[in-house]
Amino acid sequence: MAELTFKDKKIDFNRLVTFGFQASGTSYTYQAPIVDDQFLLTITATKPNQLTTHVTDMNTNEEYVLHLTPQAHGKFVGKVATAYQQVLDQIEANCMVSNVFQAAQVQAVMTHVEQTYGDQLEFLWKKFPKNAVWRRADTHKWYAALLTVQRQKLGLDGAKEVTVLDMRAQPEVVEQLVDNVTYFPGYHMNKRNWLTIILDGSVPMPTIVARLQASYQLAK
Repeated sequence: MAELTFKDKKIDFNRLVTFGFQASGTSYTYQAPIVDDQFLLTITATKPNQLTTHVTDMNTNEEYVLHLTPQAHGKFVGKVATAYQQVLDQIEANCMVSNVFQAAQVQAVMTHVEQTYGDQLEFLWKKFPKNAVWRRADTHKWYAALLTVQRQKLGLDGAKEVTVLDMRAQPEVVEQLVDNVTYFPGYHMNKRNWLTIILDGSVPMPTIVARLQASYQLAK
């Protein structure tokens, strides 16, 4: 048996059912035969965010654990380990969502965007799992981005990482607002048409909501 936890991902329990998990009380269970039906992989999901796996040898009805043992080698063990990981990868891809943005104001912005525009964050860069964008469903143009950057990248003191929000704005608005204290030139964007704020409460939510609406309109 193996207990798995995930640092930057969280289980979407609604997606588990769609994937094929069976709900039983507070747990969800999924079973899949692997390696030409020689083994049965049982995966149990429990709240808040844990998966437990159990591989059973169908011939002996005993638990198989060699695929979890780093010292175990051999073609057959590798075959079991590969099949085991493939199922876990499918579950991660279909039943988990990113959990990298946890700060209160970041969560508030994410909730607002989903409720107002119906859009989900898109994580486009495997090398940068803490960066994501929102785009309009009709034009497919970006209207906002959540990025994780060091304060010094914005011209501020310190190497502490912060979450910033990039938004579109009219050039005259960008020129008027950017002060390199609260509003910054668009990070990794066209600095004439984008601006950046840190989601640390320095800009109140009503203002962010208004700027997001303007950005959304500019992405037509």
